[in-house]
Amino acid sequence: MSNPMRPPRFPRPSAFPRPPRPAAPAVGPTARRALWAAPVLAGALALGGCSQGADSQPPGAAPSSSSPAAPIPTWAKVTGPPRIVPAVRDFRPADGNGWRPTKDARVVVPAGQQSTVADEAQLMAKDLGGLAVVWGKQDVRPGDVEVKLGGSGGAGRPDNAPPNSTADESYTLTARDGRLTLAAPTDAGIFNGTRTVKQAVRNAGGLPEGTIEDRPDRPQRGMLLDNARKPFTADWIEARIRQLADLKLNQLQLHFSDDQGFRIQSDSHPQIVSADHLTKDQVRHLIKVGQSLHVALIPEIDSPGHLGAVLAHYPDLQLHNASGTVLRGAIDISKPQAGALIDSLLKEFGQLFPGPYWHLGGDEYQALMSRNPEASYPQLAKAARDKYGAGATIKDLATGWLNDRQKTVQAAGKTRIEAWNDGFFAGGKVAADKNRTVAYWTGKEIGARDPAEFLREGRTVLNLNDEFLYYVLGEPNGFTYPTGERIYQSWTPRVLRHTAPVSVPESQTGADRIPGGRFGVWCDHADAQTAQQIATGIKMPLAALAQKTWDPRTPALSWPDFKALANRI
Repeated sequence: MSNPMRPPRFPRPSAFPRPPRPAAPAVGPTARRALWAAPVLAGALALGGCSQGADSQPPGAAPSSSSPAAPIPTWAKVTGPPRIVPAVRDFRPADGNGWRPTKDARVVVPAGQQSTVADEAQLMAKDLGGLAVVWGKQDVRPGDVEVKLGGSGGAGRPDNAPPNSTADESYTLTARDGRLTLAAPTDAGIFNGTRTVKQAVRNAGGLPEGTIEDRPDRPQRGMLLDNARKPFTADWIEARIRQLADLKLNQLQLHFSDDQGFRIQSDSHPQIVSADHLTKDQVRHLIKVGQSLHVALIPEIDSPGHLGAVLAHYPDLQLHNASGTVLRGAIDISKPQAGALIDSLLKEFGQLFPGPYWHLGGDEYQALMSRNPEASYPQLAKAARDKYGAGATIKDLATGWLNDRQKTVQAAGKTRIEAWNDGFFAGGKVAADKNRTVAYWTGKEIGARDPAEFLREGRTVLNLNDEFLYYVLGEPNGFTYPTGERIYQSWTPRVLRHTAPVSVPESQTGADRIPGGRFGVWCDHADAQTAQQIATGIKMPLAALAQKTWDPRTPALSWPDFKALANRI
């Protein structure tokens, strides 16, 4: 792009945490069974048995008879505080040997909760090497894990907590008398607890005696993948979803349309689709994987810039300047057909991607990157005046464009809508929709606005600070590959631009105003790294992001110790 400081691209409370499922939907635990991760700990644990023990029953079956009394545990004591990534917020130790999964251990789900937490219980059983899952009234034996909705204290969901707050993702783990109890107010919290158990067993063989109360600091925690410039296989993307989930990250934004490619099958406009793309069935599978692991997939179709792959088939809608030069990727927003084209795509993919989240793009519209937009693009200047009256500018026209696109996705049921910060303009006759989240990535563009301005306006500002969180292939335009160490030591959600925290009162930088951050993988030079090199390169930055969005305190571990732990688990 013409902006030398930005990668030439156009570039969610669970987009915010995934909304909890109803307390007792009429869905059995088999609905997503094919999507669960394969057991990862079978070789590390002396666990016999199979996926269903003799006393196991499917959800809805009558409770089985009481199991015989189990022997007193004789395993080696689990010592020290639990070490996982991200670190738990609160651990209160107690006297005892702690909990370890034994050969005959089971995951126990109380009566009446099967349909709500069955998926999480089955996933935990698989992660622990193929434990039995039993339902209904049971005696919880040493080595067992009891999984149930509920919770109290710091991990419980306060009665006045807003929907989709971090309280929805809280959980409590109690190791006592050889047994482990996992309680949470929602299935999302139960899932987070299962990730803690998985890591603790891998790292230390179990959990020490005592109680963990844990919850995230920020509701939006995740990654952005530019699969428009560089195609990625469905298997590679699924592996990233599982990686995010194990770190308790809960979002994956897909930037699947740009100048270099349109990477998802389109039925309404098949001609725009790149040869190397994901089918809709593959995307549906990825969405289901994400739902099973509490990771929301957030689609992005960027406009009015970064539309080169689409406009290659609609040359009459390409933007020309006053001298007749075509601006690659920019659509002429003065033409009514332009809005109709993009709206048709938004409607189609709004049906493909469920849930409330949508990213409109809005960045780097080339008409607004020139020194004198009105002189360079007289047709846009005229359209602005015709639509919004004397004194209106191209900025007003661009703002109105995004407002109109927002209405389209809202009609498709999307309620958590965001756009890049350089698509929001100060002053003018047209204001950006007040409910649109600012995805703040840079402060280097012409007319850059300080993120503090958005916070003072009462907007929500999501952190994608390109100083720390942009992994740009080939390192063009002064970018360098971000390191986990730098994120771990110097970044927080309040560091929205450059390297210093935003200069507004802390009351304006809480989770409701700065809901978290995403780590962006941008493929400007697509061949600079292979998919495997990218997976390796982003491993530690994602672990560091997970830590810094989960716990606002200074991390207790040194970077070398944190890195060693992240590699070990």
